[in-house]
Amino acid sequence: MTSTVSMQGVEWLAAAAPDPRACKREWDRGHGTVLLEAGRYWDVLSVPAQLGLLTLDILWRVPVDVPGPTLMDSAAQRVGFFLPPDPVSRWVGSGIRHAGRGSWVSVPPPYRPAGLLEWIVPPDGTGALHIPATLEGALRRANGTLAVLEPVICE
Repeated sequence: MTSTVSMQGVEWLAAAAPDPRACKREWDRGHGTVLLEAGRYWDVLSVPAQLGLLTLDILWRVPVDVPGPTLMDSAAQRVGFFLPPDPVSRWVGSGIRHAGRGSWVSVPPPYRPAGLLEWIVPPDGTGALHIPATLEGALRRANGTLAVLEPVICE
């Protein structure tokens, strides 16, 4: 951990663990990931990697907002967007999965990848998350772009 932001990100993320100290010890030992429960501090919206990476690119272009924590799972080819917990939200779409209360998410430390899991945008420790409406708009735009490109890619 090389910066204050990294330390704040570690503290913020570990707070979601049943035992934050044990969580940080596991990360420090270099064993990889820990399972953290969604729905208390954050939910995770997981989408196929192609859609997620294009969505993140669109979010970086929004002049006011910095994208929230975003996790890449290279093995499953998925991108996870961390957003505020919302027990009644329904995210609908092909390949979209919403992890809320009662779901567990495998999470590497914010300061390094662990196996095929890595942070594209690590948590900064402020508690900043993706804004659902902004994320939804970017997902729609990315999906529209992919729908246009897909026939070209397949030929």
